[in-house]
Amino acid sequence: MEEEKKEEEKCYIGLDFSTQQIKAVVINGCLDVVAETHVHFDSMLPEYRTYGGVQTSGSKVTAPTIMWVKALDMLLDKLRVAGVEFSNVAAVSGAGQQHGSVFWRKGAEDILAGLQPERFMHEQLASAFSVQDSPIWMDSSTTEQCALLEAAVGGPAKLSQITGSRAYERFTGNQICKLRMQRAESYTNTERVSLVSSFAASLLTGTVVGIDWADAGGMNLMDIKTKQWDDDLLEAVGPDLAAKLGVPISTSSVVGKMSNYMQERYGFDPECVVGAFTGDNPSSLAGLAMKEGDIGLSLGTSDTVFVWLKDPLPQLTGHVWPNPVDENAYMALLCYKNGSLTRERLRDSCADGSWDIFNELIDATTRGNFGNIGMYYDHPEIVPDGLQGDYRFNKSDEPAIRFAGNETEVRALIEGQMMAKRLHAEQMGFHLTPDTRILVTGGASVNTAILQVVSDVFNAKVYTQSAANSAAMGGAYRALHLAKGGEETIAFSDLIAPVAEEARLVASPSKDAAATYGPLMVRFKHLEQKVVEMSRKKINGE
Repeated sequence: MEEEKKEEEKCYIGLDFSTQQIKAVVINGCLDVVAETHVHFDSMLPEYRTYGGVQTSGSKVTAPTIMWVKALDMLLDKLRVAGVEFSNVAAVSGAGQQHGSVFWRKGAEDILAGLQPERFMHEQLASAFSVQDSPIWMDSSTTEQCALLEAAVGGPAKLSQITGSRAYERFTGNQICKLRMQRAESYTNTERVSLVSSFAASLLTGTVVGIDWADAGGMNLMDIKTKQWDDDLLEAVGPDLAAKLGVPISTSSVVGKMSNYMQERYGFDPECVVGAFTGDNPSSLAGLAMKEGDIGLSLGTSDTVFVWLKDPLPQLTGHVWPNPVDENAYMALLCYKNGSLTRERLRDSCADGSWDIFNELIDATTRGNFGNIGMYYDHPEIVPDGLQGDYRFNKSDEPAIRFAGNETEVRALIEGQMMAKRLHAEQMGFHLTPDTRILVTGGASVNTAILQVVSDVFNAKVYTQSAANSAAMGGAYRALHLAKGGEETIAFSDLIAPVAEEARLVASPSKDAAATYGPLMVRFKHLEQKVVEMSRKKINGE
C-alpha cells in the first residue's frame, strides 16, 4: 500500500530554456499537469538589461550565460513555493532554444562538481565561462564562417546532405568558428562547448553532459546518418573541437542523476534521473504527441511545419534532424517568414479588417479557385529563399496584375500558402498516407475556413492540439518515459497515446480534394520554380 501511494505521488518535470523565459511543467504519472511556473528574463531579471531575453548589437545577438543560471535558481524556488515536493520527482528532462552556445572555461567541470548547497548556483558559476555572452539563434554575424564551412565539404548542397541543412548564420558550428577566428584566446581557454539544452542538463547533474543527436542537427557539424561529428567540418571550425564538444548522445538517454548540490539544497531524491535535454523544436514534436505520418503545423507570425520522416531528402532550404523520440527516424522543419502578418494584410485590404468577412470570401469561392494561383511574400521568404512581392497567375499560368475579385485573392493566398507547405514537405521525403493527421497550433488554429483549406490541400484530417508550452511538455513526457525504463519497457507513442487521442478533429477533406489539388500541386511546383528564376534574374540584373 505504501509503495502504491509512493507511485501515485511521483511527478516528472519538463523544463524549457527558451529565448524570453524559462518554464517548468510538472506532470504526474497520468500525464496531468500538476504545477507550472516560469521566470521571465526582462521583467524578473532586469539587472541583465535584456530586451526580449537578448542583447543586440547590429547583427550580433547574445544573452548573458549567467542569467540563465540565475533564472534556474529562481525557478526552482518558485516550484517549491508552488508546492512541488522535490523528493517526489522521479525524472527531469527538457529543452533549450536551438543553436545557442555556452563556452565553459578550463576548470569549469571542477567548479560545477563542487557547488556548495548553501549558496545559489549563479554566485558560484560566475567565473565558469570563457565567453560571458552566449550567441543565440537570432545572431546573423557569421556569413564568412558559413562560406568557409560549405567550402570545406564541397558546397551548400553537400553540407546539407551531410548535416541536414546548408550553412546558416545562427547554426552553432559557424558561431564556434567565429570565436576561434576572432577571439582565439577565448577559444583556447574553452574546455567544453554546450548547447543551451545540454548546458541546462549539466546544471542539474553537476557534470558537463553530451549534446543530444536531435539538437546537434542544428549545428552544421554532425553527420545525421552516422550521428557522429564530421571530421572535415570539425577541422574547418577549430583545433581540438571533438574534445570540446564530447561525443553526441541519444536524445533518449539518461545523462545522470541529480547532483549532490540539487539533492542537498532542494531535497531531490538521489535516484531522480536527468534525461538528455534537446532543442525546443524537437521537444515540441514530443509535446504535441506526434507519430509517424503526422504533420505539425504552427500558424503564427511565422508559419512552421514539422514532419516525421523515415528516409529524409535534405534540401537547400529547411532542416532535417534526428527524431527526438525514435532513434531510427528523422524530423524535418520548415519555417516560413510570411505567416499571419501576410494573412492580416489581405484581411485588411480585401475584407475590411474582418476575419468573418475574410472567411465568407473563402467559402464563396470553389476549391481550386478556378485555377488561379497566388504567392504572397511581404518579407524575404525563407522557403524558397529570398522571394519577396506578390505573384498572381491565371488558370493558363499567365502572370496577372490582379484577380477579378476579393474572394479570388483571399482563397489564392490561403491555398498558395498551404500548397507551398505540402510541396516542400514532400520534397524533403514526407509521404502523405490515409492515416496522416495534421496537428494545427497557433493563432489561426481557431479559423475553421482556413483549416478546411488545409485539410483539402493536404487531403488529410486536421486536428487541433493544445500547444501551450509544448516544448516543456515534451520534456515532461520524455522524463516520464525514461523513468518507466524507456523504449525497452514501453514505446513513447504508447505512453503518450492518451494525449494523442485528445486531439480534436476540426476539418476533414472534401470528396473532390484529391482530384482538385493533385493537378494544382503540379502547376504550383512549376510556377514557384518560375518565380524563383525570375527573382534570381532580377537580383543578378539579367
